[in-house]
Amino acid sequence: MPDSSFETSSAEDLSFSPSITSRLERAGDWCRHRGQRLTETRRQVLGLILSSDKPSGAYDLLARLRPAHPNAAPPTVYRALDFLLEQGLIHRLERLSAFVACSHATDCHHGCDHGEWGVHRAQFLICKSCGRAWELEQETIVPALMLAAKDVGFRAEAATVEIEGVCAACQKTGARSGN
Repeated sequence: MPDSSFETSSAEDLSFSPSITSRLERAGDWCRHRGQRLTETRRQVLGLILSSDKPSGAYDLLARLRPAHPNAAPPTVYRALDFLLEQGLIHRLERLSAFVACSHATDCHHGCDHGEWGVHRAQFLICKSCGRAWELEQETIVPALMLAAKDVGFRAEAATVEIEGVCAACQKTGARSGN
């Protein structure tokens, strides 16, 4: 679960909790290992995504970035998001047009290289009541999808599954879905 503690400490910097800072350091290492650079703006956008308990839209990120970068414009955020997506540090939830941090990229403890399929096994549960999203990593889902695609002559390059419903907490409180 994300750590929603961040605060603006000055006009130039956003400060994040120690757990978010640790994940940002691992993300910087991840990028260096891949010959890329996690610039300060990219780091701050990733930190904002990591610190949110819900998927973040680009304009929400821009509003949250502006205290540190008053002149930031949409292209600033979109360039950072494109980079973070390319590096596999975040996911775009198409259904919501929003972004969440990849819980797998920098925290893989089983040496995953994405196997023979070459794609990250990402599935998301999206609560229509509270708006939160959880990333799953079920090893059997992507191979089944990739085999089905291969059987019809389709070469898949990405595989993301988004499942909408109502989370356990919202079910418990009787919250209704947004639809």
